[in-house]
Amino acid sequence: MCGFTGWIDWNEDLTLQSATLEKMTDTLALRGPDATGTWISPHVALGHRRLSVMDPANGAQPMVRASGDDTYVIVYNGELYNAPELKRELEGRGRSFTTNCDTEVLLVAYMEWGRACVERFNGIFAFAIWDTREQHLFLARDRLGVKPLFIAKQLGRFIFGSEPKALLAHPAIRPEVGPEGLAEIFIVGPARTPGQGVYRDLSELLPGQCATVTRSGVSVSHYWKLESRPHTETVQETAKSVRDLLTDTVERQLISDVPLGTLLSGGLDSSILTTLAVRHYEQSGKGKFKTFSVDFVDNDKHFKAHAFQPNADAPWIERMNQYLGTEHHTFKFDTPDIYGALHAALLARDLPGMADVDSSLLLFCEAIKQHVTVAISGEAADEIFGGYPWFHREESLNAATFPWSLASQMRAGLLSEDVAAWIRPLEYIGDRYSDAIAEVPKLKGEDEAAAKMRVMSYLNITRFMPTLLDRKDRMSMGAGLEVRVPFCDHRLVDYVFNIPWEIKTAGDREKGILRLAMEGVLPDDVLYRKKSPYPKTHNPNYLNAVRSKVIEILDEGTSPLLPLINVAKIREIAASDEASSNLPWFGQLMSGPQLFAYLLQIDIWLREYNVTIR
Repeated sequence: MCGFTGWIDWNEDLTLQSATLEKMTDTLALRGPDATGTWISPHVALGHRRLSVMDPANGAQPMVRASGDDTYVIVYNGELYNAPELKRELEGRGRSFTTNCDTEVLLVAYMEWGRACVERFNGIFAFAIWDTREQHLFLARDRLGVKPLFIAKQLGRFIFGSEPKALLAHPAIRPEVGPEGLAEIFIVGPARTPGQGVYRDLSELLPGQCATVTRSGVSVSHYWKLESRPHTETVQETAKSVRDLLTDTVERQLISDVPLGTLLSGGLDSSILTTLAVRHYEQSGKGKFKTFSVDFVDNDKHFKAHAFQPNADAPWIERMNQYLGTEHHTFKFDTPDIYGALHAALLARDLPGMADVDSSLLLFCEAIKQHVTVAISGEAADEIFGGYPWFHREESLNAATFPWSLASQMRAGLLSEDVAAWIRPLEYIGDRYSDAIAEVPKLKGEDEAAAKMRVMSYLNITRFMPTLLDRKDRMSMGAGLEVRVPFCDHRLVDYVFNIPWEIKTAGDREKGILRLAMEGVLPDDVLYRKKSPYPKTHNPNYLNAVRSKVIEILDEGTSPLLPLINVAKIREIAASDEASSNLPWFGQLMSGPQLFAYLLQIDIWLREYNVTIR
């Protein structure tokens, strides 16, 4: 895992711009703490920061390969999980290799198959390849968008990078935000509309997209999209297919030349991945497997069960530790830690994010990095298999909006009158919902109930899942930790998307088909445990800290946040019981305390990035 950046300028001599390239590359140092490299030519500049995972001695980037009179240069972030098979196939076609890293496999695959190479890749990736013969830059992003790739198209110039900060370090990109960007922050955030970069002129290559940049312009196309197809397997056949796919995916993702472990919450998803990983490790004779969990000081005193979080994780983590005999590490953070890391989390994401859900994950990843360089995590299982409560509630299914955005009316009321009139928040999110619904691939002959569940699945995979993937990428890479997400294997996602709802909920349980697939793998009590999301602090000290800081900002009167918000309404919420209740602000993890923390992050963002609103 790494970070990269660069740009093309057809009108300037970029060999005179090495200082700018180094500045852009240095912004990604946390993503790639192990090495740095640049490559520059008259019209193309490429920079890379490396986190060494495969073949640390020989995988330096930018990587350059020559073939006759042609030269190819790659910068790449990600992992190819089918690199061994691709390498064997390419060797059979007469290609040779000088390293054992997947970067070279990816580059040689492009040399052999051109743009069509992406259709052969199984992995998480974003990359850019400069082709001297064709005089074009080819870029691509993995099918589910696990790895980020931001772009900026200007007249005669094309700028790109793994994070917005790299592009913002280029003098042609300014931290300006218009009405759409503000709407993304205040009514959509911390989610983002696919492709939206928030900053003016910035966008993001979509999952499953590739682009070619030439003198004549930029051509963007999809090489993969979710498709709807009939499902013909029985319940038992489906369970076996899910088990086989997931087992193969986990085993592929355990390949590493550096220490590796899993994030273990004691929930269904992380317990499945950990058990499959431990079994594979035992068969490979690699010794004791490492697992990691997170908790918060005094959560045992303040935790209260509710629909989204029916029970605490700690007893279940201990249950899985005893079952698997792993080398387990639990890290516990206190309110000052989580509050203090809100700033660093904002800088890692370059935008306001999931508040303490981000900051605690950043701290968690920093702690994990002291033990391993690669970790496996259970993101995306709920989106793919239908685990969230909103899959199972009629009011959410019939809400005619994103089920994680049911508080849009309340959120719109937090804006100043001028800003609300300018960005039209409810109209904006309504349009984005309509856009999403229009994309859903229909299945001929599907009845209304099945079609409704297909829509919900599509919205979760393409609109909610990216929020969690962005969070995991930025916080983990902000700590120099590579996190792999087996549930995002495109083969698994493509297969499960087309499983009928009555099979997905086999046994009349959420994620029933996944539970059925793993019978005999997990203990039954863990296998049939109620869903519990990523843990967060329940300590009232956290609410008091973020609320007090927001009130201080309001009282101070100089913050660039103030002209954007309804100050009186914020004060009213701060003084009410709503602040400490389960205020439905965003999704299942963000309520009253996170509202204040999000406003605090907006304030930090506006000041730290010197954002101009226009």
